Amino acid sequence: MKNFKTNPGVAIALGIAIGAAVGVATGNLALWLALGVAIGGGLSAAAASRKPKDPD
Repeated sequence: MKNFKTNPGVAIALGIAIGAAVGVATGNLALWLALGVAIGGGLSAAAASRKPKDPD
């Protein structure tokens, strides 16, 4: 498997997209959009702190 870095913007955009979709479906867009941003930020922070595996 190739090593690659995840762009932090991709994780945040994914969180916003999921939050917007759930927000529209439930009728509470403001709440779910904010939660989507928070989840995306957490995912990007987790991906940035992940250490690469040793290629043994």
